Amino acid sequence: MKPSIPKGTRDFSPADMLKRNYVFDTIRKVFRKYGYQPLETPAMENLSTLMGKYGEEGDKLIFKILNSGNYFSDFKSDAEILDTKAKGERAFSVMIAEKALRYDLTVPFARYVVMHQNEITFPFRRYQIQPVWRADRPQKGRYREFYQCDADIIGTGSLLGELELIRMTQEVFASLGLGVQILLNNRKVLAGIAEVMGASDKMIDITVAIDKLDKIGLEKVKEELATKELSAEAIARLEPLLLFNGSDAEKLAFLRDLLQRSEIGLKGIEELEAIFNYCSAVSLPEGLLQLDLTLARGLNYYTGAIIEVKANDARTTFTSSICGGGRYDDLTGIFGLKNMSGVGVSFGADRICDVLDEAGLYPSTLMQGSQLLVTNFGEEDLVYALEIIAKVHAVGVVAELYPDAAKMKKQLSYADANNIPFVAMAGSEERSKRVVTIKNLASGEQETIAIDDLADYMKQYTAFI
Repeated sequence: MKPSIPKGTRDFSPADMLKRNYVFDTIRKVFRKYGYQPLETPAMENLSTLMGKYGEEGDKLIFKILNSGNYFSDFKSDAEILDTKAKGERAFSVMIAEKALRYDLTVPFARYVVMHQNEITFPFRRYQIQPVWRADRPQKGRYREFYQCDADIIGTGSLLGELELIRMTQEVFASLGLGVQILLNNRKVLAGIAEVMGASDKMIDITVAIDKLDKIGLEKVKEELATKELSAEAIARLEPLLLFNGSDAEKLAFLRDLLQRSEIGLKGIEELEAIFNYCSAVSLPEGLLQLDLTLARGLNYYTGAIIEVKANDARTTFTSSICGGGRYDDLTGIFGLKNMSGVGVSFGADRICDVLDEAGLYPSTLMQGSQLLVTNFGEEDLVYALEIIAKVHAVGVVAELYPDAAKMKKQLSYADANNIPFVAMAGSEERSKRVVTIKNLASGEQETIAIDDLADYMKQYTAFI
């Protein structure tokens, strides 16, 4: 049987992992700088924990895990099974699958907070770098298994949390050398828009449709809204918002006029203005943050500010979101812990890696592994070779000993294939004189160095690791 892997998943070679770890390490460094602490949660959660948190479309993408054993044994006939299925997909899913692979890191985090609330000091800052799974249709930049790098602060409603996450986002992408645009909106504003449309009960339908504007265009959005039983008049009220273009100040003025009779809408505008003022105070790069009136983000648990990040760099054609997040006031309330506001952001590590690949932004030294290969000439010289490698390891030089006694040509070919720049050769003559012959594979030059000086000689190259 020819081996294969499921669609939407990938193997990662050592070269791939060097790139991925570079991204993870860059993000992790920024998270730690701002005081966020590491956390991990299980790959699988109870299905009841996940269902109903991501909206109707999101729930369909949850990977369910079949219960062990014969889960149909309690039914006497196929008719009973069909009858249970007819009661609804959720009821049937729970019957055959009580657990599921996590869809994101935010809902498991909320579950963790509720379970461990007596052990946590609030406000609580945490970060997670773990894989998530979605039963989505695989395509460029969209995988069924992928990593998210999340940072959340929970236990405070202060808008300084949004500022902190925006600053962290800017710093991460600046460190990676990638130009980005950070888009900002507020779900309260969207609730106000639904209110002035006379369709408050359709807010979720409206946000889900608006969230697809970039992908399907205005006419298709209007068609989708019509299928949700929104009147032509209500859709007509929404259209000027979707078409409005101007500066952030002009957009806010437009919203104030549009939402002047909506209390929740005006509250959202106040929050947006406060965030822009905070960002101005810390001198974010001009033009980095932009108000996007069409930004909706489809996840149901967002209640305030929403953030999305897209590459804004001439070196890449990638247009999908590479980072996003927002404020949630009610997520822990679903699990019984009320009045616990939080805000978080999630970096899509796989998409970021794809963008950096296309833009050619990985450091040139990233693929550098071992700096030195110590040759192996057989048992007679092996003890001396072991002494050599121990000395360079002691000062932090990345080095390896060729495991088998082989011809010099084979060992040099190995070093060349693995981009190892230096080879240490020590046969009987070098051993008798307590020296080592060092060959620079790039230049072809060789020099002989006393074994006691080798560590200092090689230390000058550790900066490239």
